[in-house]
Amino acid sequence: MGATEVRGTDRAVETVEVANPATGETFASIPVDSPQAVAATVARVRANQPAWEGLGFDGRRLWMNRLRDWLLDNSERVAETMQAETGKVRAEAMFESGYLTDLVNFYGSKAEKFLGETKVRPHSLLTATHKLRVRYRPHQVVGLISPWNFPLILSIGDAIPAMMAGCAVVLKPSEFTPLSVQEVVDAWRNEIGGPDILACVQGTADTATALVDESDFIGFTGSDRVGRLVMARAAETLTPVSLELGGKDPMVVLDGSNLERAVNAAAWGGMTNSGQVCMSIERIYVEEPVYDEFVEKLTEKVGSLKQGPDGAEYGCDVGAMTSPNQIKHVAAQVDDAIGKGARALTGGKRADGPGDYYEPTVLVDVDHSMGLMRDESFGPVVGVMKVADSEEAVRLANDTRYGLSATVFGPSRRAEGVARRIECGAVNVNDVLFNYAVPGVPMGGWKESGIGYRHAEYGIRKYCRSESIVSARFSTDDEPLWFPYTKSRRDLVNKLTTFVTARGMKRFGR
Repeated sequence: MGATEVRGTDRAVETVEVANPATGETFASIPVDSPQAVAATVARVRANQPAWEGLGFDGRRLWMNRLRDWLLDNSERVAETMQAETGKVRAEAMFESGYLTDLVNFYGSKAEKFLGETKVRPHSLLTATHKLRVRYRPHQVVGLISPWNFPLILSIGDAIPAMMAGCAVVLKPSEFTPLSVQEVVDAWRNEIGGPDILACVQGTADTATALVDESDFIGFTGSDRVGRLVMARAAETLTPVSLELGGKDPMVVLDGSNLERAVNAAAWGGMTNSGQVCMSIERIYVEEPVYDEFVEKLTEKVGSLKQGPDGAEYGCDVGAMTSPNQIKHVAAQVDDAIGKGARALTGGKRADGPGDYYEPTVLVDVDHSMGLMRDESFGPVVGVMKVADSEEAVRLANDTRYGLSATVFGPSRRAEGVARRIECGAVNVNDVLFNYAVPGVPMGGWKESGIGYRHAEYGIRKYCRSESIVSARFSTDDEPLWFPYTKSRRDLVNKLTTFVTARGMKRFGR
């Protein structure tokens, strides 16, 4: 990505250039939206939001189902665009559309249950004189600032529940991967014919800042450093936020594990999408009795992975890294670890040739003095440590400022016991990364991994404001609590309060 200026007849238009990480070649240029353009876009969709909300759940579901069908019909087209801007292999580029279509079905069937008006039973006789109901009203405009590692899952995937809730949505994708998001948004308007309540703005930090300023709710996915800046900016206008800020996810391998499954899970969980997954397995703690065999098998598995560009042929397992800055970060982490005594059993350096490729890497002799075991790597690298027992594994797994997700392999009962002691938002037992594929359970981080949740009822209610409707059951001219205050009125209120709230004989003043 680079910034240039394109001269028109009367003004300069800033652009961002989009490069293919697999080849290093620039192949597209996207105009940047100024803060004024962002404000105009937000104002436009805001004006259309009431009509969208007014369609109700059934009306909105019809449009979302059309989006689902478009994604199914155009999954190859979307994958091709995504491969060009991210450097993903085909299998991983194809996954994103499938996740979105499943999410449309999930929230299409559950939104009314999660957001429909509910009746609340009075908790005592004092409140039984009123009908109590709770309803949810959408924020008018939701601004979503998304990263480059999953351009559609982490943008359209957040837009789906917001739109089902009745919100208008403005997306700001990463400047490294602007094209696939823009393609879907354009299709919503021009091919699907959807209402003008979904828009996309392009640019860098200034564009994102403007979107924070103009929106009624902000969703951000990215680094904890930038997440703090987003939160601080949103605080100036008291705009609510949801932040997903990455992780340093541990995997614990216990004695008695199915080692073949554990190794395959570790290889995929650490290397899929070139390790550029917020929930990637980045550090592995293995009990001593199975450590040597696990390391041998993992090294063999990771060393056998095919890396490179594969077009539509499904010929490779590991693609390029999307951000040039990220590959430098990973290389620096590995070099630092090796300088402090770690050994690379496979990989350990940038791959030769064009494109931003880092070799799938397994490091041993690592410890928590190394940044590799403390700070997010976000690349195809795992560090493996031998531990004496599960107590040490849990202590090391929790020795982090992050708490997004984790994985535990072992005999089911023992593994679940360990899982319940790890400090994070989700733990997979004898599986890896699967919690994100299950929209029925919440996905969110503890500690510095963020604020708020995706999925389940939490993932759609966050886009709404609750509204309580409290209606008197009886229409009388006066109430004992109202003016004027007199001794007789207060005596009546006090006696009623004592009778309703006290227990036993104290109800009768005894």
